[in-house]
Amino acid sequence: MLFVPGKCLLSARRKKAGMTQKQLAKKIKKTAQRISDYENDRMKMSLAVCKSVSFHLDCSIEDLYEWEIVESIPRSYRQENE
Repeated sequence: MLFVPGKCLLSARRKKAGMTQKQLAKKIKKTAQRISDYENDRMKMSLAVCKSVSFHLDCSIEDLYEWEIVESIPRSYRQENE
């Protein structure tokens, strides 16, 4: 079984933690614009970013996205070192 991240749930998680985009961005050394990009599904978070975000929001990495089951990994999700 293979999983790929679907809709980003970061906005709800961040708000539940009582944090602004700017505050979260500062904690993970990103810009507020990048946090907005993640929240609006313009970009996917890397595993390292997911780990950092989940630490600061006190949640699991799995809580940051809706996860979709797929037959094969779509080309858009493949990384160079795969």
